[in-house]
Amino acid sequence: MMNLNKLYSTKRPGKTNNGLGVRSEFQRDFDRLIFSSPFRRLQNKTQVFPLPGSVFVHNRLTHSLEVSSVGRSLGKIAGAHIAEIHKSDLEGDSIEFYKYHLAEVIAAGCLAHDIGNPAFGHSGEKAISNFFENGGVDKNLFKNEEWKDLTNFEGNANAFRILTNQFEGRLPGGYRITYATLATILKYPCESTAVNSSFKHLKKYGFFQSEKSLFLEIAEDLQMIREQVSPLCYGRHPFVYLLEAADDICYRIIDFEDAHRLRILSDNDIKEAFLNLIADVGRTDDNMDDIKKTFTSIGDNNEKIGYLRSRAINTLTLQASEIFINNLPLILQGKFNNTLIDHIQDSCTALKNIETISKEKLYNHNTVVELELAGYNVMYDLLEAMIPGSLKPESKRNHLEKKALKLVPSQFGDFSDSKTPYIKALNVLDYVSGMTDLYATELYRKVKGIEIGKHH
Repeated sequence: MMNLNKLYSTKRPGKTNNGLGVRSEFQRDFDRLIFSSPFRRLQNKTQVFPLPGSVFVHNRLTHSLEVSSVGRSLGKIAGAHIAEIHKSDLEGDSIEFYKYHLAEVIAAGCLAHDIGNPAFGHSGEKAISNFFENGGVDKNLFKNEEWKDLTNFEGNANAFRILTNQFEGRLPGGYRITYATLATILKYPCESTAVNSSFKHLKKYGFFQSEKSLFLEIAEDLQMIREQVSPLCYGRHPFVYLLEAADDICYRIIDFEDAHRLRILSDNDIKEAFLNLIADVGRTDDNMDDIKKTFTSIGDNNEKIGYLRSRAINTLTLQASEIFINNLPLILQGKFNNTLIDHIQDSCTALKNIETISKEKLYNHNTVVELELAGYNVMYDLLEAMIPGSLKPESKRNHLEKKALKLVPSQFGDFSDSKTPYIKALNVLDYVSGMTDLYATELYRKVKGIEIGKHH
């Protein structure tokens, strides 16, 4: 069973703390992330609907900020409960941590949760995986675990790498985020060879082989539950459930709101879906008559939908915190094989309906599918230009391969013979996966000769 006093730590990779200053260590995490380049680049990464159009829809940046806002609320509610109910189990600074700082940890983790997603989201991930699987890359250059990383490229593992890897010319420890915040983003605390879809925490993987030793250090320091040594997997850190719930709440509700702005769903579709959801969750603090009355009294259409959206998010946030609190003993034992929002959905038809409509009408909408297909081709072709040459010995690279590798900025490492094929492949992926949709598309057009001589 995990110990509430050991779930947080102010240790950071590559650094000892001075602990001075007015900001808490976890607030520093938040601030570092807000000002980081990978976070800023999320403004030109697609959330669901293509960017940019005349109708403003969410991108990965606005999504992450909203998730962070919901995450802070979940952390605040859960932290206040732990500080009060488990007072007798808490030692040292723990009461203060849960009362005041858990909310900061969850808010910071939420900012970073999508930071590893490549351009074009899941379509970009697929392109990377399929390139290694089918692009003529020699499997024998890699260990089995390394090959698994590359042929099942995972944005979650990439986020952990971006935050912790020492890129060329940078300080050790990457962005030097605290162990507590890093553990919060480890939704899938296992390596790629341990993936097992029967368990929600093993559905994907959370770190590449290149970061395995740091993952182990964090898991041991925070006394996470080790489930298996080979292949390596752990039980989830409890804070993960709060981050995941914030993400689930935002995309379920806000993708709907975006679909309304784009006229994919009607006013009535949204009104019905959100009112049914609030009623179906059935919280006693939601007075349906009052909600309907307020809704009717608002004149502006978008404002009406905005009001219902905020009520729906509030209802799900309060309900998810309650489930977290009620299941905390199971969560601490590593025996809660569910997500907080799936737990709600198990008994809430209205939430199931929202998911069904999203799959049918939103995620398979023509504009979304077209973007996914285009994005897939862009990413696949960029890798085709760079990966084959990177894996060859320096003396065997032809003129074009040498030129293609010159495109990769020096901060992403070099491609000399002293590097293993796995590290060389990751160096290319660090560059390509970090691109925005726009930058990847521009580079693709140049590499393909569609546009010649234009500067960025």
